[in-house]
Amino acid sequence: MNEAETRAELIDPALAAAGWNSIEDALVRREFPITDGRIQIGGRRGKQLIADYVLIYRGCRLAVVEAKSDEKTAADGVAQAKEYAKRLDTQTTFATNGNEIYQICMQTGTEGTVNRFPTPQELWDKTFAESNAWRDKFHRQPLNLGGGLWQPRYYQANAINRVTDAIADEKQRVLLTMATGTGKTAVAFEIAWKLFQTRWNLKRDGTRRPRILFLADRNVLANQAFNAFSAFPEDALVRISPGEIAKKGKVPTNGSIFFTIFQTFMSGPGETAYFGDYPADYFDLIIIDECHRGGASDESSWRDILEYFSPAVQLGLTATPKRKNNVDTYDYFGKPVYEYSLKEGINDGFLTPFRVKRIKTTLDEYIYSPDDEIIQGQVEQNKQYKEEDFNRVIEIREREAYRVKILLEEADQKQKTIIFCKTQLHAAVVRDLINQNKDSNNPDYCARVTADDGILGEQALREFQDNEKTIPTVLTTSQKLSTGVDARNVRNIVLMRPVNDMIEFKQIVGRGTRTFEGKDYFTIYDFVNIFDHFADPEWDGDPIDPDVCENCGSYPCQCEKQPKLCKKCGERPCVCEKEPCAECGEIPCKCVKTVKITLGQGKTRQLKHMTETSFWDADGQPVTAEMFIQQLFGKLPEYYSSEQELRDIWSDPTTRKGLLERLDEAGYSIESLKTLRDLVADPKSDLFDVLEYVSFEVSPITRAERVKAAESVIFESLSPEQREFVEFVLSRYIEDGEEALDQEVLPELLKLKYEAIQDAIAALGSTDNINSTFIDFQKYLYSVLSA
Repeated sequence: MNEAETRAELIDPALAAAGWNSIEDALVRREFPITDGRIQIGGRRGKQLIADYVLIYRGCRLAVVEAKSDEKTAADGVAQAKEYAKRLDTQTTFATNGNEIYQICMQTGTEGTVNRFPTPQELWDKTFAESNAWRDKFHRQPLNLGGGLWQPRYYQANAINRVTDAIADEKQRVLLTMATGTGKTAVAFEIAWKLFQTRWNLKRDGTRRPRILFLADRNVLANQAFNAFSAFPEDALVRISPGEIAKKGKVPTNGSIFFTIFQTFMSGPGETAYFGDYPADYFDLIIIDECHRGGASDESSWRDILEYFSPAVQLGLTATPKRKNNVDTYDYFGKPVYEYSLKEGINDGFLTPFRVKRIKTTLDEYIYSPDDEIIQGQVEQNKQYKEEDFNRVIEIREREAYRVKILLEEADQKQKTIIFCKTQLHAAVVRDLINQNKDSNNPDYCARVTADDGILGEQALREFQDNEKTIPTVLTTSQKLSTGVDARNVRNIVLMRPVNDMIEFKQIVGRGTRTFEGKDYFTIYDFVNIFDHFADPEWDGDPIDPDVCENCGSYPCQCEKQPKLCKKCGERPCVCEKEPCAECGEIPCKCVKTVKITLGQGKTRQLKHMTETSFWDADGQPVTAEMFIQQLFGKLPEYYSSEQELRDIWSDPTTRKGLLERLDEAGYSIESLKTLRDLVADPKSDLFDVLEYVSFEVSPITRAERVKAAESVIFESLSPEQREFVEFVLSRYIEDGEEALDQEVLPELLKLKYEAIQDAIAALGSTDNINSTFIDFQKYLYSVLSA
């Protein structure tokens, strides 16, 4: 039997015999989707993870069952069973071929063959050795799914269960770490919903609904949360503001879910704080949003609020793993009950992947020259001004104008973009420069959103977040938009200021990770050489202790630095007489440089782009374009041994798809190959040309050139009707690329050409004839040799 037959004939009856189809509160979910598959160029997805069976009892996922055909052994499914159990946070998992059942306990590591599936109650007792009434209530309480419009992703369900289990176990401080864009607020809402509906409170007597306080550090975050909790009864939600307190002369108490910011609670008449007007045990649960931003710091006055309400259960939400500069947060809350990282979100397909373009100019650093005009202030002679100095101690308007010019040339000006600047003044300068040089004729194309912009800035932000609106298209900011911007269609993040804090850096990257229809990736334009952050080995891990200087024993090093002198003239700055470039005759040289890479067998490949584009290896680590080509060059011989074999593979849609899938699994996605095509070939060439060029140093040609060279051979044996259809396919190929030749898009092409499949059959013959026509001409297309 095949796998589907094995499930129907052997596995389904075995589960039914264990009571999974007949016992109340027991549920078997078949074909349970776990991940969406990594987002790829062209709206495609990587391989989706789907569990064959998930066993659910009393609202709790208890086990996974991985099915295999009865022609295979149960052992063939063990690796998948373990992987799915880790994802779905189940203690037990099974692999079976219908005849043999292999059981694994993920908690103890015990595994082996069993003669039957356990009953729902047996599996429950195995998972929960100790009874806990509140845990059972929380699991049985359904989520609020908005009328079925929302289903929690696997990690969101894990997070909800881990937090409610911790509350049921009477843990006072709970930490949840989830990357930006993965739905922390939605998870917080569902947790509050379960507590509200089950009438949990600190007394744990079920006599009243809980009083929950949602604390944020910015009004935009508090307002977003308030709106996200709208499913609660209207009289249950309270937005606490200083104006309302002053107007009524007291803090509000007529509600269940309260929202405010730290600054409001810290303010009050005289030297008192408003939070002191509540009894210390008034709130049952306090949710601290973005808790790494100082709320748990010993030095922070925010800590006073948390200590005052110490009887309450305190749930900290953070987007950042443990780092050196947020260790106090982890000390306060303890180890996270659940973590979901940026990297996991991208690989699972729930976050948008990104690419990085590093842009360097001759104005990145500056030393004063006497022929430069000083407009105001004093400049230090012989000082080398670096990135951290610009727009703080020195301003060169031409430098900012040049960077803006490059950005407007490189980026699609119709795409929503956020630019991070050094100061509020710098953000105003960049805004003005963009509006002066943009293609759009709308005066509000670019807006500044900073603390100084007040209500107007908030309005611009709301309109930017509205996916139905295109204006403003670009926002400039300094610090304000690093958090709290839930804008799904951001396509470009531009760094025009250094970001030394890894936490802030990850939050800034998170501004672009939210998914949106048609958004295959977003681009980070790096003007400040921040690329090293991507190479941080602890990107999603715990911090490491810094290395102290061997000479002074300090971190950072306190040794006195000696200036670097020119090796030729012995001066700093160098006073050597410069000579014009021998090729262009200019000082400095203005020749267009190319990067040359030496590969095996003495071959060379060239990159022809002014912008450095980063790639990612199979382990998810950033590498340069040169390294990517070198790694790809070494990998390709595993898939084909000659140029002709590559042509044979590429000429057939099925084998072509298989090659691309194997390359993707090895870390060379279609997205990265297309980016490489822009560097080594022509954007209008075929991905075949990229592989051929890297493997055999064959010069690329465009798709139009390939069609022109092959059309006489292609059309030679075709009927007029077939020729008309193939000409249509080739026109789409020239326009869209090799995707137009995929077997999966053939029905779409037929509908575009003939409107109805029956009309296509009438013109071209049977479906078999259509398929053979579509496949056969491709071998002639790829038989074309480059010049």
